[in-house]
Parts: sequence; structure tokens; C-alpha cells
Amino acid sequence: MRLFEEVQTVKKEEDLYKINTSKSEYEAKYLILATGFYDIPNTLGIEGENLPKVTHYYKDPHFYAFQKVLVVGANNSAVDVALETWRKGAEVTMVIREPEIGKSVKYWVRPDIENRIAEGSIKAYFTSKISKITDGSVIINTPEGEISVENDWILAMTGYKPNLPFLEKLGIKLSENQQRKPQYDENTMETNLPNVFIAGVICGGMDTRSLFIENSRVHAELIVKRILEKI
Repeated sequence: MRLFEEVQTVKKEEDLYKINTSKSEYEAKYLILATGFYDIPNTLGIEGENLPKVTHYYKDPHFYAFQKVLVVGANNSAVDVALETWRKGAEVTMVIREPEIGKSVKYWVRPDIENRIAEGSIKAYFTSKISKITDGSVIINTPEGEISVENDWILAMTGYKPNLPFLEKLGIKLSENQQRKPQYDENTMETNLPNVFIAGVICGGMDTRSLFIENSRVHAELIVKRILEKI
């Protein structure tokens, strides 16, 4: 295990791959890429998004206690963040593009967030979006017009996308449609590059909802089986 080490380049030399990282260099005959899709957040593309108070990643709800928190999004991550920070004492506001909480939100969580919004514990602006972020406030476009809301922190739970440019840089081919699905053999998980395999949600390209823990566990078995056949 090598932690906090970013793979920067991979180069094939004869029957080995040379891997250069931010700390060292390695050689391997087989590569397995299981990079998921949390590398690159979907940005808002608005003024002020680069301020220190804005984050696309969430760790600890206690950090936000007794502060004004604005959560962007309406799906599972956004709902979890809103509920957890509120329960730790934050004053929570949600900004949601759609007219309701996301349809994919877990069925046992949906009533909780809907009840918190209905009773006023969590303020929610539906069919709305942020237009500008400043040090102490956020400008929101709502159906009733533009408003300014005081704010300490913004948790933008707007989703993520896989690092497909990294796969292309290695030489793995991607489909030309919107899904940008990597090319691989579904029976072995081997890509168009010999001895290079992919596993997990990265196999779905931009279709990040097609694969998850439960239906991708088999990838490891297929990869190990193929490598043993090659030895």
C-alpha cells in the first residue's frame, strides 16, 4: 500500500509498465485501474466559487456547528449533508434547481428531509440556483426574484465525474458517445491495452449510476482469473 501518492505517468517498456508517481517509480506487469468517479467535481461555474468557504467535498458535520451553511443539490449527498450539519447545530439552507427533492434519494431518508423543510428547520429554495458568491453572502435566483442570503460555508454537492482524460493519456480507448465508456472485455475486464484492467464504476464512463458496489464486486474475480490464465 502506498498512500497519498498520485500516479502521474504510465509507460510501457517491453513487457512491463513503468509507473511514475508523485513520490516514486514502480514497475509492474499488470495494472488494475479502479479510480472511481470522485476525482473531478462538477463545478457551478459562477463568480466566487473559488473562495475558501466553498467546497465540493464533505467530511465532518461538527466543523459547521452554529454557522450558516448553504447546501447545493437535491440528491443523496446533498440531503445527507443538510441533515447531518443541521443536527450538529448549523443553520442550513438548500438551493435546488428542481421543484422537489431528487427522485433517487434513499426512501428512508426522504421523509426526514421533507419534514425538516416543511417545519422550517431547514430552509429550501426550489427551482432556484446560485448566481454569485461573496465572502459573507450568496446571491440566489428564485422564482420570486433575486435574493441575498448571509452565509459562512457552501457545500456544493453537485456530483463528480471520472478522470477519463487520465485513461486516454494511458492509451485506453473511450466510446465516442456521451457515455465515454472505456473499452474493455466484460469477461476479463482487460482493456485494449494488454495486461491493463479496469474495475468498479470507472467501467461505466460518464454513466456513473450504472455500476456500484453490489454489481461490480465480480470485477475482481474476473481480473484475478484472467491474470492467473496468463501466468
